[in-house]
Amino acid sequence: MVTTESVDIAIVGGGMVGMATAIGLAQAGYQVAVVERAAPQPVSGEPKLRVSAINRASEQWLRDLGAWQLLPSDRLSPYDGMQVWDKDNLAGIEFHADDVAEPDLGHIIENDALGYALWQRAEQISAIKLLIATPQGVAVSERDAWLNLDNGTMLTAQLLLAADGANSWLRQQCQIPLSFRDYGHHALVGTVRTQQPHNGVARQVFLPEGPLALLPLSDPNLCSIVWSQSPQLAQQRSELSEADFDLAISVATESRLGQIQIESARPVFPLMMRYARDFVRPRIALLGDAAHTIHPLAGQGVNLGFGDSMALVATLQEAQNSDWDIGSLRLLQRYERQRQAAAQEMLAAMDGFRWLFAGSNPLKKAVRGLGMNLVDRAGGVKNQLLAHALGLQHSAGTR
Repeated sequence: MVTTESVDIAIVGGGMVGMATAIGLAQAGYQVAVVERAAPQPVSGEPKLRVSAINRASEQWLRDLGAWQLLPSDRLSPYDGMQVWDKDNLAGIEFHADDVAEPDLGHIIENDALGYALWQRAEQISAIKLLIATPQGVAVSERDAWLNLDNGTMLTAQLLLAADGANSWLRQQCQIPLSFRDYGHHALVGTVRTQQPHNGVARQVFLPEGPLALLPLSDPNLCSIVWSQSPQLAQQRSELSEADFDLAISVATESRLGQIQIESARPVFPLMMRYARDFVRPRIALLGDAAHTIHPLAGQGVNLGFGDSMALVATLQEAQNSDWDIGSLRLLQRYERQRQAAAQEMLAAMDGFRWLFAGSNPLKKAVRGLGMNLVDRAGGVKNQLLAHALGLQHSAGTR
């Protein structure tokens, strides 16, 4: 038996970006449905392997949504310092929250913990319908859009949002072209225990094969790692004995935290740049990884997605008290212009960093060494970089 449900806006994908957008839209006065294959579960036990670095702008957005307050304190890891250095020379930069009069530089949070907090918050809001189902078909007309779900529900809405990840089903169904490039790197992720406490400092070392990040967790001697390297090397290191891997990562980090021990599995996944050629179509908008994925070099991927969420909610909030059709292309293009500019800026920055820090070319080594040392000594430049990373300096597409 087919049942029909009607809402203002339907979102395919109940992950971090999709759920944040649903809450923001509901708070703006819209009736929203979220379609997700399975409800997230509470997080317990050992730290999960997938984490995000949440900057100040994203934190404030999550506070505004009422989700930040639901995060368990033992899964929240603030960091107040960053150290970045190049293993090929003596160059390096250090950042401190005190430099910009902030209490911290951000928080490391497990994706599963943040996803569950957002889901909990959404359950408190009557204007949000959470549908555990898989979409099977989509149709768009001049006035409405429909989603056919495998639970027998026909969902109608004025606007459909694709927040269903890098391999977005809705983007594919709408035949939106995708530009993509293989970064030629795979990321090895895991959790490590360090001999010396991390002291709330995020660290990143640039190695000839790619960057290695150590992100501080709530345990003073635990860090989440993201080690970007060639697919072959990543696979080899994932298969090393624990003792050999411990030695490899201790050497790579120059033992700045003493001896390091792996405490988890070491999965490997490919790194791809993806960029949807259109972020919007009539009655369709893409957000987060459905619209763009970037190299994890600066840890800005989820913050870029939350920027999409903020911008779309602001655009639709402005239309709330007007005669705008919220699914109209002209309205949605306001959002598209903002967020395409922000994504292009971030993609260009990541490409520039990757090129400069890749390999051991003597000229590039000299340039990056000189540049890092100059920036480290130039307080004004450092502070501008910090403000940008925190999301305090509004670039294109942020509020």
